[in-house]
Amino acid sequence: MTFYKSLMAASAVAFLGSVAPSFAQTQADQLKVAYQAARNQLGILGYCADKGYTDTAAADVQKKLVAMIPAPADVSGGDTAEAAGRKGKISAMGMEQDIEVIAKAQNGTPATFCKQIGDLVKQMGAKLPQ
Repeated sequence: MTFYKSLMAASAVAFLGSVAPSFAQTQADQLKVAYQAARNQLGILGYCADKGYTDTAAADVQKKLVAMIPAPADVSGGDTAEAAGRKGKISAMGMEQDIEVIAKAQNGTPATFCKQIGDLVKQMGAKLPQ
């Protein structure tokens, strides 16, 4: 459960774009990291929906959140991060981890992970201006 709480907290921070890792030196670097993380999350939510673990509502909200982050001039990193997410891989700070392996290591399931992350994204979406 600690893993899920940590991941949820990290995801929320990354996708709101309010904090970026310390290695990102400029605002442009910080925005690029946030953009890539948000795109990876979008891919993960697509993976979760494809597997039948969630519906597409969370991905729809995530698309709105991605649109709030200024896209870098080169969006290829975001494309790569989203593609990794679509394969069930959390991609951040140069590392990739498989959702299924992480879930099993924490005595959880990918379905539980997907539900939790989907619920969090939907909660964030409920706070967005209509």
